[in-house]
Amino acid sequence: MAKKKLKSGFQLDGIAPNILLKHIENTAPFLFSGELDTSGDKRAYLEKLRFYKKNLKQLSNINLTEYFHICLAAHWTTAGTFVPTDVDNQIREGLWKHKDIKKHIQKMAKLTIESWSWDYAQVTNRKSYNRINDEVMSTHEGTWLSVAIGAYCALIKHNESDLAQEVADVILAEIKKEEMLLLQLREDRDHINFLRAAPLMAHNFGDLDRVMVQWNMNIEDPFCKKIFKLGHELNDAYDPILVFTGKVNKEFSSKENHRHMSMRQPRCLRKSSDFLIPVGPFMDQWGEDLGKSNKLSMEEKAEIISAFFEGYKRQDQAFGYCRAYGAMMRTFEGGIDEFTPFMAYDIIHEIKNSKFTTIANKSLEDFENEYINALNEFVCPVTGMKF
Repeated sequence: MAKKKLKSGFQLDGIAPNILLKHIENTAPFLFSGELDTSGDKRAYLEKLRFYKKNLKQLSNINLTEYFHICLAAHWTTAGTFVPTDVDNQIREGLWKHKDIKKHIQKMAKLTIESWSWDYAQVTNRKSYNRINDEVMSTHEGTWLSVAIGAYCALIKHNESDLAQEVADVILAEIKKEEMLLLQLREDRDHINFLRAAPLMAHNFGDLDRVMVQWNMNIEDPFCKKIFKLGHELNDAYDPILVFTGKVNKEFSSKENHRHMSMRQPRCLRKSSDFLIPVGPFMDQWGEDLGKSNKLSMEEKAEIISAFFEGYKRQDQAFGYCRAYGAMMRTFEGGIDEFTPFMAYDIIHEIKNSKFTTIANKSLEDFENEYINALNEFVCPVTGMKF
């Protein structure tokens, strides 16, 4: 198939930007409804997408750097939604190997460094905070690390060693930030937020590892040794907390934080950034917010309940959907019975008589205490550490 050339002369290898905007509108319509605050430098990427949505003809004038910027903005906007945009390989590798890269590599690398500090707080609910300095960590850092290591590899290939070092320095700063957050949560004895942070770190360093392999990096290189398999293998450059956290994730969280395929069905969840999914299994507040929301009709809430139950049946060792359902039901005086006009009787009967409801009905204190006690007892098989 012939590659499309835009009016600007840019040869487009990936998804057409107008189609990409449609994909964003499909999964994050709230970006274009005016719900989000898009003011300020750190949120300019959100405003860029809004600008192009209103000025589609301008897309024919873009070059490689601007297309890269649009793809980054698209992925940052949707990485916390139910259907993230499929531009991962473009921003990690494909665009760094474009035939015009030599003319654009410096600008793209500087943009990658800048994107490390973009404000994504409104477009994800999968977050953890360091209370000492309010630094935030999410799965967005994994996306950033995967783009940054692609930038680093491209810069090395094109003998841009000074800029490559700049990118490397920010990669190391991100790893240090995550290490400090985990150490702080342990020092605070904040079991629940540590359990929230574990899958975020595992995701982020997993993304970094995958793209290092994708670029065939030399694992014996000193920089590679410093950043590869951080959640899996002890590294002299970092505290053992990273490996401990990786093992905690495997033990407690990995079954919970998958792709949430069942939650793609109720499209009403895409209406608002208020409905973005949090880190499992600690989904009580999310369920309560859904139950109380006046942005959702009873029919839509019934659809969400069905998706919770379907998701649990697919993954019955994951309890986040049960917790969200239970908290949602507690916002209705009659509980699930209030949904009799909106759901099939046999589904309601099955829900009422399943382990799903037993887990849902457990008090939040009892549910969290089970995790707190289990984390206290857990001994890391690699480091011998306890929480």
